[in-house]
Amino acid sequence: MNLDRDLLAIQQMRNAVEQAWEAQQQLRRYTQEQIDRIVAAMARAGEQAAVRLAELAVQETGMGVVEHKTIKNLLATRDLYNHIKDMKTVGVIRRDEATKVVEIAEPVGVIAALVPTTNPTSTAMYKAIIAVKARNAIVMSPHPRAIRCTCEAARVVAEAAVEAGAPEGLIHCLETVDMAATNELMRHPKVSLILATGGAGMVKAAYQSGTPALGVGPGNVPAFIERSADVPKAVSYVVAGKTFDNGTICASEQAVIADEPIAEQVMSELRRQGGYFLSPEQVDRLSAVAFRSNGAVNPAIVGQPATRIAEMAGIDVPPGTRVLVAPLEGVGPQYPLSREKLSPILAFYTAPDWRAACERCIELLNMGGIGHTLAIHSRNEEVIMAFAMEKPVFRIVVNTPATHGAVGVTTGLAPALTLGSGTWGGSATSDNVGPLHLINIKRLAYGVREPEGCCAAPQEPDIERIVRAVLAQLNTR
Repeated sequence: MNLDRDLLAIQQMRNAVEQAWEAQQQLRRYTQEQIDRIVAAMARAGEQAAVRLAELAVQETGMGVVEHKTIKNLLATRDLYNHIKDMKTVGVIRRDEATKVVEIAEPVGVIAALVPTTNPTSTAMYKAIIAVKARNAIVMSPHPRAIRCTCEAARVVAEAAVEAGAPEGLIHCLETVDMAATNELMRHPKVSLILATGGAGMVKAAYQSGTPALGVGPGNVPAFIERSADVPKAVSYVVAGKTFDNGTICASEQAVIADEPIAEQVMSELRRQGGYFLSPEQVDRLSAVAFRSNGAVNPAIVGQPATRIAEMAGIDVPPGTRVLVAPLEGVGPQYPLSREKLSPILAFYTAPDWRAACERCIELLNMGGIGHTLAIHSRNEEVIMAFAMEKPVFRIVVNTPATHGAVGVTTGLAPALTLGSGTWGGSATSDNVGPLHLINIKRLAYGVREPEGCCAAPQEPDIERIVRAVLAQLNTR
């Protein structure tokens, strides 16, 4: 019998969830030692396939840079493993002798994972590894433009897991993708949690599904270069972050705010390091190409090099151009390039002082990146702390590329490709998501105090006292 595509996708999804559920029933009884052996094998296999998977991702999606996707694949496997290898996720994970509370980890069950086209292989391996570390099964729904590479990444870690002792059917990637099947996956009664990474619409759908969800949406990362900064280094970090994988990571810089006293030096450095400053007329032409009429970014520019985007907009730029820099007067719908662009395009602003820069950063964050990430380049600790205290974001990276800092490459943050934006950004977490977000914790709590009064035996009523009180009331009448 031939099934229509949507019916075929739904049936494949149902089969995958059933197999994943059966496998997870076995995995939940594994010891920490068994889990750690499986996770180590998955990470090792992903690391060995990092280059091949990066090449496959670029070939299929037409986005990004092979060398940079390789780094992301290594972050999602080798670096992630080094961070979580000693993490307790089975049995007793914490014991507080003072309060006599014992915490015991329990897996959540089957996880539905939505995987974006921008980071298709790295996100797939990262989600599989953190899911299995927490004794969960996982069913991935890839982006339609990245099915082959996402499923190949899932296959690499799935085969390694089985060879290391995991039950068959623990890790799945849907090979027939349809919106109806994805929506049903998120509502399937045997799916316990959704791990959603991608666009705002998809994340919203995850939260509206009725299934518990961890969803992370877009960033619109401002980078403030304050007057005390090492300007050449700061600009090099901004350019490195913005051009990494052609801007496909949601933590990549979207706008530079230059402190007025050093603004000319910042512009000079940007030009020297491959930035091309657009004229007002070129800004308009680029805006028309980069965004659709509804305000959504044009998929055709996502993950493309600056020279190709310039060509699409009919703008002549030098061959070595790495970033298109758009000087803007304000923030808002009338300035489309003040939004997240997922490409080597930077908005550029100047501010008379750090307080004005602070306000500009907040404006930018309110355009779609609230709760996500901000970068500051400064040697003034008072200004750095003022930004940390006042900005509505949960990652403030200092003197490092925003892209690399937020995902944990150049900072001490947890290596992750799912970055929570907290309640400010409509997310259930503000963390870099890891295995401990994918477990339930039950608590064994011993009594440490005697209850006062509630368990004392009731006293017999004093009958004589009651009678005397009643007679006294009668005598007064």
